[in-house]
Amino acid sequence: MSQGAKRSIVVVGGGTAGWMTAAALSRFLPPACSITLVESEELGTIGVGESTIPQMTVFNQGLGIDEAEFLRETSGTCKLGIEFVDWLRPGERYFHGFGAVGREIGMVQFHHYWLRSRALGNPNPMWAYSPTALAAGEGRFDRPAPADGPMRQSFGYAYHIDATAYGGFLRRFAERAGVRRVEGRIVGVERDPRTGDIATLRLADGRALAGDFFFDCSGFAALLIGRTLDVPFEDWTHWLPCDRAWAVPSANSGEPLPYTRATARPAGWQWRIPLQHRAGNGIVYCSAFIGDDAARQQLLGSIDGALLLEPRLLRFTTGRRARMWEGNCIALGLAGGFLEPLEATSIYLVQSGIARALRYFPGAGVDPADRAAFNAETEFEYAAIRDFLILHYHANERVGEPLWDACRTMRLPDSLAQKIALFRGNGRIFRENLELFDVPSWLQVMWGQGIRPAGYNPLADRVSEGDLRAMLEEVERGARRLVDRLPSHGEFLAASGAAIPATA
Repeated sequence: MSQGAKRSIVVVGGGTAGWMTAAALSRFLPPACSITLVESEELGTIGVGESTIPQMTVFNQGLGIDEAEFLRETSGTCKLGIEFVDWLRPGERYFHGFGAVGREIGMVQFHHYWLRSRALGNPNPMWAYSPTALAAGEGRFDRPAPADGPMRQSFGYAYHIDATAYGGFLRRFAERAGVRRVEGRIVGVERDPRTGDIATLRLADGRALAGDFFFDCSGFAALLIGRTLDVPFEDWTHWLPCDRAWAVPSANSGEPLPYTRATARPAGWQWRIPLQHRAGNGIVYCSAFIGDDAARQQLLGSIDGALLLEPRLLRFTTGRRARMWEGNCIALGLAGGFLEPLEATSIYLVQSGIARALRYFPGAGVDPADRAAFNAETEFEYAAIRDFLILHYHANERVGEPLWDACRTMRLPDSLAQKIALFRGNGRIFRENLELFDVPSWLQVMWGQGIRPAGYNPLADRVSEGDLRAMLEEVERGARRLVDRLPSHGEFLAASGAAIPATA
């Protein structure tokens, strides 16, 4: 942005995406910029994105948000990962924990040493070397401390939050920083006849709202990027066929666990997300294989705790806009695309889009090279996350169930097929171009979904059997020491000032 230039930024839509955007812009853009957010209370928000990944801690820290206040205001709990129940086949479960499995040792990834030790008879599962997985299994949580030594680098966490409350929390933050909120329903959009850029929004009460640059956070309506700029939507249903979800809150039935639970069902999967004051529940499913009423009954028949509201039906199509930045508009959140909530990436994709927008934020005018780079990076990120989600469905042994049979036999994107082939061969996993999910995530899910490598990196053979055993034992002890000092998750929340309701 040219020094001293004044820019008028308009964010269309509130909710989590809109207020995250407004809060970040108010924090990082020059004071000369004016930021306006327009939303209509009569439209409401989706508000079921209650699970996050560790990058959210970075977003909050960047805004200078106090974590204890944040947890209190959002009824938040801490999340160490996701427990996957029955995904490989009924009766099997595994954990996708945040942070590393073990720790880096020289030039060889830790799991290659573990694979070699397993071939030599080591019975320990990989999760014995993950303090995150161990803590989750025992319901413990605290932030890692310097006294935890090298293993603290293996510990990661995120949050479960009331997304509606988080939007309100960020609204207060943004308004204190000077963001102007306009209540109103947009009924028309005027474009510059010369450039085709968005120029003015027309509100139902006759007001006009002009801007230099716009962020479309209008949800599935995609008011600017879709309806106005006509950017096409790329449908990925052929890879991720689930297209509906029922969501309902329930009363807590015990101390909130520090992880999300995802349980596979015959035509989809069910989530349970523990908050301080309630639990979030839902079932994601493919309507081609189960009816809405049957899915609803399947969800209601497996919920612990009394229902707090009636279930709400959500319809969606997995995919993304061909371009997230068109003209003088960037789409964030559901306006730009939807990847189902299996790995809790929805709020992250808003955060990532904001960070990318700030890196490429236009000066006096939009540079086509900046816009092209933004769109290319966003396209890669969505595709990489898409591949990770497909992996969960594709690698399964739930034979005889139409959804799972179809996913197991589908033609994979070449990028995912190559990742699986590399791991099947010699356990190789590489992070490409700063994709979101790193080696530990791919390792845990591929192994948990039953994919087994034929070998391992031969460089792991340079260590003697005795040194290998001692090395793994030290990593295991380090993980155990870290976990043993942690309080229960409920004790941590109480110490943070959270109000944990008493449970029977």
